[in-house]
Amino acid sequence: MSKARIRLESQDVTDLEDVCKQIRDIATRLGVELRGPVPLPTKKLKISTRKTPCGDGSDTYEKWELRVHKRLIEIFADDRVLREVMRIRIPSSVNVQMTLN
Repeated sequence: MSKARIRLESQDVTDLEDVCKQIRDIATRLGVELRGPVPLPTKKLKISTRKTPCGDGSDTYEKWELRVHKRLIEIFADDRVLREVMRIRIPSSVNVQMTLN
């Protein structure tokens, strides 16, 4: 038995939760121990820009924000379970990082 730590990141929360649900379903179906998904702090990238390109007029700003949501899942399983987890269809908006201990 080995421990796999899966870190998921995405800008779209629904895609992220769908992937977490698929991993959770595999773990419960095969009867392995699962910890998570643990929500990690959301990274917020903020940018404010002037609305007028020339600089004339009033000082009005547009504020833009990009949020990156993160989840952490630990699975205590063997190679068979990890192969099944790696076969999941993952949307292009979700970034997956897996480490084995």
